Amino acid sequence: MDFEHKIYLTRAENELNLSLIIMKISDDKDMQVSTLGMREDTYYSATISHAYYCIFYAAKAYLLLKGIKTEAPEEHRKTLEQFSKLVDNGTIDVELLKIYQNLFLKADTLLHIFELEKGKRGKFTYKRLAQANKEPAQESIKNAQFFFKQIYELCEKINSL
Repeated sequence: MDFEHKIYLTRAENELNLSLIIMKISDDKDMQVSTLGMREDTYYSATISHAYYCIFYAAKAYLLLKGIKTEAPEEHRKTLEQFSKLVDNGTIDVELLKIYQNLFLKADTLLHIFELEKGKRGKFTYKRLAQANKEPAQESIKNAQFFFKQIYELCEKINSL
């Protein structure tokens, strides 16, 4: 299981990096036209989607280290539910407290980020909504970076025990 959780962490980091790349392309009209030969456009919906997948895969990595495996069907819902259970029973708060000692980060913050980004991903991926704008995309990247960092550190702490 040690190897499998690392695959998910790597995938999470790749999704985070891809969201940053897509954001850069969306913001750089000259790159779109001159370098890539595309028409000017934005890809903020894709940025949000990949930021969400960073969070999703990071959560899966952490769950695996806790001996919890989620699979299809409804893998995203199951992953969120299992992550929520760890927050509800205080497991994640305890792990975060061990890492930060004096700085107590509430696990509810991570759960809220997961739920928020799951909702945004659904809105911009599956529903016929106008293209997302820059602000929600920037927020998604910020949330994914924060979530990934916290979960990565938790996984490293657990893995070193």
